[in-house]
Amino acid sequence: MRIGQSMGLMEKLEILSDAAKYDVACTSSGVDRNGDGKGIGNCVAAGICHSFSADGRCISLLKILFTNECIYDCKYCMNRASNDIPRASFSPDEICELTMGFYRRNYIEGLFLSSGVLYSPDYTMELLYQTLYKLRTVWHFQGYIHVKAIPGASQRLIDQTGFLADRMSINLELPTADSLRMLAPNKHRKTILKPMRQIQTRMAENKNELMVYRHAPKFVPAGQSTQMIIGATPETDYQIVSVAQSLYDQFSLKRVFYSAFVQVTEDSSLPALPGGPPLLREHRLYQADWLLRFYGFRAEELLSEDKPNFNVLLDPKCDWALRHLDQFPVEINRADFYTLLRVPGIGNKSARRIVKARKLGVLDFADIKKMGVVLKRALYFITCKGKMMYPTKLEEDYITRNLLNLDEKLPVHKEEIRYQQLSLFDDMRLSREPTREERLQAVGGQI
Repeated sequence: MRIGQSMGLMEKLEILSDAAKYDVACTSSGVDRNGDGKGIGNCVAAGICHSFSADGRCISLLKILFTNECIYDCKYCMNRASNDIPRASFSPDEICELTMGFYRRNYIEGLFLSSGVLYSPDYTMELLYQTLYKLRTVWHFQGYIHVKAIPGASQRLIDQTGFLADRMSINLELPTADSLRMLAPNKHRKTILKPMRQIQTRMAENKNELMVYRHAPKFVPAGQSTQMIIGATPETDYQIVSVAQSLYDQFSLKRVFYSAFVQVTEDSSLPALPGGPPLLREHRLYQADWLLRFYGFRAEELLSEDKPNFNVLLDPKCDWALRHLDQFPVEINRADFYTLLRVPGIGNKSARRIVKARKLGVLDFADIKKMGVVLKRALYFITCKGKMMYPTKLEEDYITRNLLNLDEKLPVHKEEIRYQQLSLFDDMRLSREPTREERLQAVGGQI
């Protein structure tokens, strides 16, 4: 192990930005906050790297770890205590300098800050708090900040940090307590859930405070999220979506992220994945998660103990519809909003447009196509004016064969997968690689 005590800022940045690539951070911010004109940056329609904001902009964050040193020995983690890798740690001032330097050069619009656990949860959380405090009060940075809370840290530190961050997240790590004991013996489910509950409670209290005092500081205005590793342990899809459903119901989470297990360390308790990370499974879980959050589905409707895993050939909504053909076809001109949402090919926006437009007249297939309905999926499940678009058999095998002929965007083939986080210095137009001196000047905003 090599501890980066005398490393330069550039070398630390290379190590700690690469170490952050397995932390999922692909969500819009959920914050619509202008700056006050006295500081730098704002959060209007902001979001996280490789996402698009409401006005169509692609937003990026500086995504780094505070440190990749860690006292825990989670068997799936690249930064586990027993792993012999280069180690580095930033100081709060260094992160402030990097964030402001990159922001001024228009490389980023915010910061995503996670960390290994250095010495103790309280010690690490104190450093994260100091970093955010200096960014907000000394450097007057008003842009978007997403910070990972450290399970086991004191309530005081999490509260103080929450008033400085836009979003906080606490990684659930693995779907069940049994899996956590097997692969992360130093971590405990209760220790992870306790700060989740604390953040939820403090957000509710803060909402009441804002109703009385309009200018009170906001606590985690973009809400909290979590992340689960998928495929490292033997849970079924039914168990995973049930856990997600419970988190949404009990902790008011904004998002649950699913991260396909990538084998970055060797351990006998980790599964062999000759086919590579389970990206298609991750893809289906994200589709199901969308149904839970925006389409009114429940986990027990999508799967059961008798059918514990998603169909790899069909998306969860189509799969559900094929198993419930007794509820179809749906008449477009009479079905209520929530019934329309359950039709494959009809999304949230198109369902709202249909409900609004049919007040003015009777709709046909040409009309709903203009509203965004994907007719090549929906035509098997709907009628307009009592008629189907084409003569169609309402049979599972017939519809399945036709749906399987449709092109669906799926994760790339495993041979094309490259686990490489976009570098802030990537520029395909460069005629040569920048020198070390040029990179250091770029970090400091000198060129």
